[in-house]
Amino acid sequence: MRREVSVVNKKVCSFPILFALLTLLIGTCAVVFPASAQAAPTSTGSITVSGTVARSYDAYQIFSANVVDGDSDAKIATDLAWASDAVRDAALPVLHSAGMPNSQTTAQEAAEWLNTDSHLTSALSAQLARSLQSSGAELAALNAGTAAELPCGYWLIVADDDAIARGEAGTAPIMALVGGSAVTVKPKAATPKVSKHVLEDSAAAWQKAADATVGDDLYWRLSATVPAGLTAYDAYAVRFVDTMSAGLDPSKVAASMRVYAAAGADGGFDAVSAGKDGSVGTDPAKGWTDITAQCATKVAADGKTFTVRTGDLIAALGGADAFTAGARVVAVYDAPLNSACNHGIAKGNPNEVYLRYPRSPFADQSGDAGFTHTPSDDACAYTWDLALTKRGSDGDKPLAGAVLSIADDRGRTLAADGTWDAEGKATVTTGEDGRVTVSGVDSGKLEVRELKAPKGYTAFEGTCCVTVKAEGLDVDQVAAAKPKVTVSAESPLRVDAADAGKGLVELSVLNTPSNEVSRGFMPSTGDRTLVLVTALAVIGVVAIVVALVIKRGGGRHDK
Repeated sequence: MRREVSVVNKKVCSFPILFALLTLLIGTCAVVFPASAQAAPTSTGSITVSGTVARSYDAYQIFSANVVDGDSDAKIATDLAWASDAVRDAALPVLHSAGMPNSQTTAQEAAEWLNTDSHLTSALSAQLARSLQSSGAELAALNAGTAAELPCGYWLIVADDDAIARGEAGTAPIMALVGGSAVTVKPKAATPKVSKHVLEDSAAAWQKAADATVGDDLYWRLSATVPAGLTAYDAYAVRFVDTMSAGLDPSKVAASMRVYAAAGADGGFDAVSAGKDGSVGTDPAKGWTDITAQCATKVAADGKTFTVRTGDLIAALGGADAFTAGARVVAVYDAPLNSACNHGIAKGNPNEVYLRYPRSPFADQSGDAGFTHTPSDDACAYTWDLALTKRGSDGDKPLAGAVLSIADDRGRTLAADGTWDAEGKATVTTGEDGRVTVSGVDSGKLEVRELKAPKGYTAFEGTCCVTVKAEGLDVDQVAAAKPKVTVSAESPLRVDAADAGKGLVELSVLNTPSNEVSRGFMPSTGDRTLVLVTALAVIGVVAIVVALVIKRGGGRHDK
């Protein structure tokens, strides 16, 4: 009596279901099928590897067998034997180490043990492949999409690392039963993803676009998702590769970099807290681990690019069991806008990232060759200019010599050199053209006070505000961002123009001539109630004078 194996093997897919295949391949080895019920076995069978994961594959025969087609698309394998002594010597230590009794050494015993309790996991198949690769066991080269004739039996199919397509990943090895009707297997890679966001301080939210003041801390977040089921890997590290535009300052990147990891591919990326003052915390949120100490950040000499390489994520998350569910990785760093940045929405200041990840479970992760990478993702920062022109209300002519205090919503005041004074003591003075430029400023509220008016004019009293509002920054992709800028101002400020493309808002600050104020007309505050009171007072004085004239005139007539 001979022992036969009933299997289904028309289509084979890679992890997460690829190793369920072997359960079907090996089947129930104790079941006996009458030889007369089956067609005569052939010596070879056809197999095709489809899909786009790799251009070519290495195939190792594990067991030779007689294979025929059974009922319901099943295949039946009989007379299992080791494909070669080299294969047996490479496979047995791996199987014994995984728990197969040392007394079991035959191909039939190995096949039965692999089928029992689903011993053939993706991790074990990867260990088998590594052992076969280092043993010098004979392999057959397969080209993707091309049918190949192989001797009948069980084959372990491994993607050729050098032939894996960019943006793909070599899967765990596929076990396929060749013989009988033609077989097609289709590896289906699970690959990481990356995204980039920038912190919008007004909403304390990570967005694809934000605006900021030049020189202020501007935090960026890189987020990677490692898919579940990558259990064929002994170690798994990723690298963020970031490219900054010329308008971003790289000097703070390395010192500010913090990296966090969490188990599970599902969930958000709020690894740290964020505030409306544009700051971020450093303590990891619940479920996140700070892995900064195990990471390396390297900024290129030109400052345009940098890389952040993690350590082994499997170890960082506590082992293979935690990593089975996938992982999330977040890197947060500070890169402010600099003096060379673009102003307005025409270009903005983009920041781009892609993620490098291991090419396959067998790739050498010590250098660059063992990695492939994702498509890029980006985020963008904007900034705006405000030009205030001091003008006389008597003809709109520009006025030089006005001393102004211009404060932002953080209590800082603008200095003559364009910087912001945290103590709030700095002032600016209008030049011959009457202008003061607030260059590279965040949207929000600015408060303007006039400390000294130009000669012949009276300073307005109190504080007046100008509010710049940027809308349309919270989008899914930078390409969809079309920010709209609206401006409102309190009297005596006047909005003259707003160009979102250039990021320029033009305003005038009106002053009233001193001689007009001395005659009681148009108080400098622009308060209509006071204007009315003044006008009534003047009318009252005129009425008294007229009454006196009439009275005196009447007296002369009587005399």
